[in-house]
Amino acid sequence: MKIKIALVLLCLATWVRAQTSVYQNNLSKRVTFSARQERVGDVLQKISNAGNFYFAYNGSLINQDSLVNLNAKGQPVREVLDAMFDGKVDYKENDSYIILRYAVNHFTIEPENITTAENLYMISGYVIDTKTGKKVKQASVYEKKLLQSAITDNDGFFTLKFKGEHQSIILTASKETYRDTALVFLSSINVKPEGYNDPDKEKGTFFGNALEELGIGRFFLSSKQRLQNLNIPSFFANTPFQASLTPGLSSHGMMSSQVVNKFSLNVLGGYTAGVDGVEIGGIFNLNKGDMKMVQVAGVFNVVGRNVTGVQVAGLHNGVQGSIKAVQVSGLLNQVKKNAEGVQVAGLVNIVSQNLRGVQVSGLSNITSREVNGIQVAGLGNIGSRTVRGMQLSSLFNYAKNNKGFQLALVNASDTSSGTSLGLINLVKTGYHKLSFSTNETINANVAYKSGNANLYTLLIGGYNFSDTAKVISFGLGMGHDFILGKTFSFATELSAQHLYLGNWDYANMLYKSQLNLQFRLFKGLSIFGGPSYNYYVSKAPLGSSGKNYRQQIVPSRHQDVGRYKGWVGWSVGITLM
Repeated sequence: MKIKIALVLLCLATWVRAQTSVYQNNLSKRVTFSARQERVGDVLQKISNAGNFYFAYNGSLINQDSLVNLNAKGQPVREVLDAMFDGKVDYKENDSYIILRYAVNHFTIEPENITTAENLYMISGYVIDTKTGKKVKQASVYEKKLLQSAITDNDGFFTLKFKGEHQSIILTASKETYRDTALVFLSSINVKPEGYNDPDKEKGTFFGNALEELGIGRFFLSSKQRLQNLNIPSFFANTPFQASLTPGLSSHGMMSSQVVNKFSLNVLGGYTAGVDGVEIGGIFNLNKGDMKMVQVAGVFNVVGRNVTGVQVAGLHNGVQGSIKAVQVSGLLNQVKKNAEGVQVAGLVNIVSQNLRGVQVSGLSNITSREVNGIQVAGLGNIGSRTVRGMQLSSLFNYAKNNKGFQLALVNASDTSSGTSLGLINLVKTGYHKLSFSTNETINANVAYKSGNANLYTLLIGGYNFSDTAKVISFGLGMGHDFILGKTFSFATELSAQHLYLGNWDYANMLYKSQLNLQFRLFKGLSIFGGPSYNYYVSKAPLGSSGKNYRQQIVPSRHQDVGRYKGWVGWSVGITLM
């Protein structure tokens, strides 16, 4: 029997040494630097730069303004951190990060009963604070390989049952402010075991608790699940399959939030560490970490980190990180960081940082930073910084800096080097011009120009002052300026105006194309003039105008263009800028 135990322990020690040697951890790297009365946050940055890795920690638990005096010459990072924090901080790590966790306390697992039988292994016991001797409640006790866990009750007591034949079982205890501890149980003995140093306890993936902090997470997750996530923030496993009825009622039990699955089936809803394959939820899917490939839910999907692939929900897709994906929802797609790909929503798409791709929604699209792509909305689009691409909507588009194309009833931007096409185009630093002119048809016209040189819109009004030939006009137009220098330019303009001739019995439309040569006299004032071609569309018979209104709009020199009339005209005026 002793020989068997020795062989098992020898194999275990060899495996631990092999695992440790394969993984060159950041805590073992040697750093050299000096710090005199420097802030903790600045010293951590020095260590990070020297070791070529990053720190992750909760700023509320570590006073970053505390002053540090250190002189490290080729010391391991672990020794430097122990000296800085006086052993009150625990360390986890992966390839890029060292995760700092406040852990001033220590505890141990003390088994009370160990039962072995055919295909059954049961362990019960207590988690005890080594300093005070008190039993620790709400600590997580779990087996990493078998994905079984329990939370200690108010007396610090736990029970775990394992089915199947297992040569060894390793229990780990975790809780906030405590250093993790682990024990190994060999199936051939039933005496109190010695301590076990888990070779992977310094490694892990760093997932935050962003999902639990959301209202939707607090609503759907039990207090035990949230407690488990606080106790075990950095252990994650991968399995091919999981099924659940609701969060907690899962094939992985309370460990579901620590497991990344290839295929996940949630009858009503499920809560997992992530997906690297396919996940289907009857009502909802909740993922603590990343979702890769395909996720489908009847009502909503919420992912705590990033999404890559396809995400489809009946109402809502919410992502706390970035996406490189196609998102489709009946109501709302929301991404807290960057979005690359396609978003399609029945009402609204929201991206809190940059968009590279396409947004299509029934109501509006909102991107808080840069847009490189296309926004199409039933009501309006908003790009809070630079927009390169297109914004298309029925009512309004806004881009802080428009470097693309806008099409809507109203287009607005702070600056614009692109093109805006709409009834009203407003550019804060662009055109705000008022023109006064006269022509062969109406002797007093005023037009407001807004937009930029690429494309500006005109709101036009006119009145022909005459006792016997009054004409009132109003209409819209657009134009483009060809800049020849600081003094000269010329503009091409197209406009459509309704002419009111004393009654509303007929639609009298005057379409005009105009070429103006523009001369700048000084800043704020220019004069212009040039030819125009007019096309008049009206079915009003001669003499149908009201009293004192012009009876004949078309001049004697004109051309018949189909059923209507055209002629060459002129226009001169001034522009105030």
